[in-house]
Amino acid sequence: MIRIGLLREGKNPPDSRVALTPAQCKWLQKSFPDVQITVQTSATRCFSDKEYLSAGVALQEDLAACDYIFGIKEVPIEQLIDQKTYLFFSHTKKLQPYNQSLFRAILSKRIRLIDYECLEHEDGQRIIGFGFFAGVVGAHNGIMAYGKRTGSFTLNRVYKQRSFRELIHTYFGLKLPPIKIAVTGSGRVAHGILEVMNLLGVHEVEPADYLKREYSYPVYTHLKGADLFKNKATGHYDREEFHAHHDRYQTLFKPYTFQTDILMNGIYWEQGMARLFEKEEVADPRFRIVTISDISDDANGSVPINLGDQSIEDPVYGVDKITLQKTAPYLPGSIDVMAVGNLPNELPRDASRYFGEQLIKFILEDLFKGGSAVIEKATLTNNGDISPLYSYMREYGGLSSDQQER
Repeated sequence: MIRIGLLREGKNPPDSRVALTPAQCKWLQKSFPDVQITVQTSATRCFSDKEYLSAGVALQEDLAACDYIFGIKEVPIEQLIDQKTYLFFSHTKKLQPYNQSLFRAILSKRIRLIDYECLEHEDGQRIIGFGFFAGVVGAHNGIMAYGKRTGSFTLNRVYKQRSFRELIHTYFGLKLPPIKIAVTGSGRVAHGILEVMNLLGVHEVEPADYLKREYSYPVYTHLKGADLFKNKATGHYDREEFHAHHDRYQTLFKPYTFQTDILMNGIYWEQGMARLFEKEEVADPRFRIVTISDISDDANGSVPINLGDQSIEDPVYGVDKITLQKTAPYLPGSIDVMAVGNLPNELPRDASRYFGEQLIKFILEDLFKGGSAVIEKATLTNNGDISPLYSYMREYGGLSSDQQER
């Protein structure tokens, strides 16, 4: 028997998403008779306890008998069960200081940690994630913030809609002013942004035209790697080289800061990568951007004036263009920044359904059979040690660099 446990999310603020929906649990237990799923009760999960019971899923507080425990966000240290296999977003692979104690606890408890963020196809593309819905919500919130700043239109909040389908209906009849929007990135986040651009009737234009022309209708341009960065020596862009040697590349985004009203940022950022612009540049009178939806949400990352997270309830803050200090949003002389770490939680049922589909399609069967190269590559820790692929995390995890792997 293979026993799966679905956690009640313990991180604050509460997250209502889940790795597997009731319908998906029902399908799994029917398709794999040796699989048994147990769900912890939750008053905040987007699918109710009653929906899981109706799908034939057991409700139980104690998951100690489970072989695999699935969560979404980081699991509080005091809730970790020793020597279990966990799957969740640990937010540790970038050596995030705020999760160092969690990572060390995982090691001390000899937990096998499979991080969703590290599950990748052979070409490096992420297999599962909530990026599409982060893009949808982030694009909506960015447009909403621009409307509030200018008073030219009004959009309601995403989380007040029951579904993505219902959200689409709120766009009917909305006419946007002739704004220019720069969309960055090429992954799921960017795809979500583009979905909203199309639903809102924003026209796509080529980067070269975007930089040269003004329009009488709303437009966006989609900027991918080669549009955003170039090798300092050769002037070219090579994706593999860029990700292996950030220091060799510089940004090409500066001209767009003079031609853009709204920046929708969806690029993955790592320490050492060139930022889209430097924070001092926002004081330039030619700097046109007034609204930034930083959907990737890296504080002081690709958007250097991202000063940290806001909540779903209060997603936007201002940054003074001279002092670079955080202000209330929509003030003269400031830029509005939308930065929220759990954007898909505004559409939790749709996001959970999509996430579970990818999990079932690409991961679970291999997991039940004992693993795969993809799963092995996403395993950060096992039996109290760090996997060789993540040896750079040894000091972060409190293991000496010369300590032999067990």
